[in-house]
Amino acid sequence: MLELIYKMQPLDYVYLLVGIILFIFAIQSFLDKEHKYRIGTGLFWLLYSVSFIFGSYLSKEINGWLVIAMAAIVLVKQLGKGHYFESPIEFKKDEAVRIGNVIFVPALLVGIITFIIGFFTKLGALVGIGIAAIIAMCAALYITKGSFNQGFHEGRRLIDAIGWTAILSQLLAALGYLFNLAGVGKIISGMVIFTMIMGNAFAAFAMITSAIGVPMLVVAHGANPAAIGAIAMLAGYCGTLMTPMAANFNIVPVALLEMRDQYGVIKAQLPIALIMLVLNILLMYYFI
Repeated sequence: MLELIYKMQPLDYVYLLVGIILFIFAIQSFLDKEHKYRIGTGLFWLLYSVSFIFGSYLSKEINGWLVIAMAAIVLVKQLGKGHYFESPIEFKKDEAVRIGNVIFVPALLVGIITFIIGFFTKLGALVGIGIAAIIAMCAALYITKGSFNQGFHEGRRLIDAIGWTAILSQLLAALGYLFNLAGVGKIISGMVIFTMIMGNAFAAFAMITSAIGVPMLVVAHGANPAAIGAIAMLAGYCGTLMTPMAANFNIVPVALLEMRDQYGVIKAQLPIALIMLVLNILLMYYFI
């Protein structure tokens, strides 16, 4: 056991911490007697925690079955919201007035600390955001005078509100890898359209660039790869703004803000996305 700990890389500790937090959420769900779907919800977060804690030591087949089991829980509609011991509305309003804009300090700390660690150390941005999250949480507890236990209840409330879309980024990354192996990027040549299908500009960018951008534009026509990369990625983000597949950006905010229109975020972003897309096409046509 100690040998495994010594072999762990800094990022492994971040995954371990995330797994432990998810495990705590799972236990809270199991113990929530007012939760209609406490067994399914608890099992979902338990399986997710296992993938973070033991994923590197499990076979690809077992990790795949974990994902299938989680998908099955969602399919039979056993993932839901529970009871989170929230404070009364009046108390929240009083605290909002008392704390004021200082409440945004923890959020700012996440960005600032992540940048400092990612830019000035060899730990990298992912490790940096893990460290920043711990510091920001401590700052939030100090500012709000809240309890550590309530922090976990609020964390579970947020992760339950996000629901199954919390794992969508990993699923889309895996899907992008499979699409790349299958050569799908050679068939679908539109960066925006492919991003709308994938819901992930990074995965779509890798496939379209390797199949279209590099061989056709860089190698065949001598185009500047840096310029192509920048324009292609920005064009991909235009697709991200217009698709529900980009759940982290377009569906999760709807759930957290409890909006009536589930496509409200997309409708608000659509005009800007189309304008940006036209500008990117013009840039690619006249300058590449």
